[in-house]
Amino acid sequence: MDAIQLPKSCNVDQIIDDLDQQGFSIIDDIYTQDYVNALVKECSAHLNSFREAAIQNGVIQTIRNDQILWIDPKLPIAQQHIATLKRISERLNQYFYLGLKEVEAHFACYNSGDFYALHRDNPQQKNNRVISTVYYLHERWQADWGGELRLQDKNQQWHILLPQPNRMVLFESDLLHEVLKAKQQRLSITAWLRRDSVLF
Repeated sequence: MDAIQLPKSCNVDQIIDDLDQQGFSIIDDIYTQDYVNALVKECSAHLNSFREAAIQNGVIQTIRNDQILWIDPKLPIAQQHIATLKRISERLNQYFYLGLKEVEAHFACYNSGDFYALHRDNPQQKNNRVISTVYYLHERWQADWGGELRLQDKNQQWHILLPQPNRMVLFESDLLHEVLKAKQQRLSITAWLRRDSVLF
């Protein structure tokens, strides 16, 4: 995949319309299979380096129990996904005047039994996360394997979104959402489009 150009399947006009109307958008089959395979290989090769995800100042196992690996320049395949998100940010800035400047991202691994309880990524505007994104990179998924994203849209309607392979979901970071308990290993990239620089 060209790291500069948006994938042909990525209809930013549709994303803009979806965000405007309901606060979230879904893009299916966003990348070529060759890129997906390379991304899965890169993620899987680093699973031993994943660590428990933290909430604010520490790990709270009653809220979430997934494992993560922050994405940096040492992960070149994942950087292409970051480049896609930066291009999307440019278009969102043009339409919504969001002032997006940076992308913060990590791989996430939910093993069987893992979940992330109901929360907001930007509660009461306490951080500079504006748009949240999740990209599913496991190679296959069945409806009875759990791991769905349960999301309340800006009209207070609830949606349950399956973690379909090669699907990306974008949503406003102040929307309530949760990851339901997974029954199989679930791999993804979680990323936030932010108004400031990333601070690890």
